[in-house]
Amino acid sequence: MTRCLDCGSERVADQCPSCGLTSAAAEVMFHRRLFKRTAVFLAGSLAFPYVSQIYPPLDLDLMLVFFGALFFVALTIAVILDRRAQNRRELEVLKRVYLGFIPLPWILAAILLSNGALDSKENVTYYPTAVVNRYNMPGIVRGTRRLIVRSWRDGEKVERLAVNSDDFDRFHAGDAVSVGVKPGALGIAWYFGVYRR
Repeated sequence: MTRCLDCGSERVADQCPSCGLTSAAAEVMFHRRLFKRTAVFLAGSLAFPYVSQIYPPLDLDLMLVFFGALFFVALTIAVILDRRAQNRRELEVLKRVYLGFIPLPWILAAILLSNGALDSKENVTYYPTAVVNRYNMPGIVRGTRRLIVRSWRDGEKVERLAVNSDDFDRFHAGDAVSVGVKPGALGIAWYFGVYRR
């Protein structure tokens, strides 16, 4: 017994008793929905790196690596779903897993945005440190500019601060700086600003 590619109900004949679609029509409908859902996921995947630069967390690079892994897992599931649909094989479990991935970029972006936007204005902590190096990688969405400074946190040697182009051009290796850090409304510490000492 197989399931309809469109509605997922069990069927014994070529035409689904629940939605009335034949196997070929259900496959077309499934591919349309898969395309739309993947477009929503990809739009969120473009929005997340951009939003993450507005109130950049201290551990932004680790978050981007995690998000990259999540992105490729979701796209792999989408490709597997497409192949299985073409072969008219069982899809229900994978469809539900893939549906869970679709809102994740939007949820993660909303978390980072609300973490910084809802943070109180008074609680900035300044840490004296020095610039060790700089790193710039142009990108499609916003690019990656990092000031690498000595860390003030236990167990960390350096901090990679996501800075704008002005701060990137203003500071060089060896400069003594103070880094403003906020705790975040949701407990995710984020970089507020860097200032010359």
